[in-house]
Amino acid sequence: MKEFIEQQIIEAAKKLLSEQANDLLGNSQFSIPVIEFGGNGSGYTVSPVITLSGCERTEKERIVRQDTYLMTITFSFQEQPESELHLYAYSGAVSRVFHDDPTLGGVADRAIITGKKYVSRKNQIAEEILSF
Repeated sequence: MKEFIEQQIIEAAKKLLSEQANDLLGNSQFSIPVIEFGGNGSGYTVSPVITLSGCERTEKERIVRQDTYLMTITFSFQEQPESELHLYAYSGAVSRVFHDDPTLGGVADRAIITGKKYVSRKNQIAEEILSF
């Protein structure tokens, strides 16, 4: 059953990114590649990597048997003059969609962005999201 919940969390995150985040990016005044899973990374799309791992639980979470996960979403793309702009656009879109739907469509009790890491030399951004 645990693997099933983990898969649901990942699929819900993919849906938020490929639908709501792409809507936000499409309404931007800049041309930003859309988020697509299983894409070819042609420059017109970006395929983030989503990883999910177990997380240390508080005493209260252990008592009520609530699972806690750490989800990391990593965006990587080729070097372009607009790369830094794209890093911040994706970060903003992810922040907005997780703020607007913290339950991931009802899959989680609560998802909170706990950190962001920008690696501009490698054109990479990682969003850490704590999901309960």
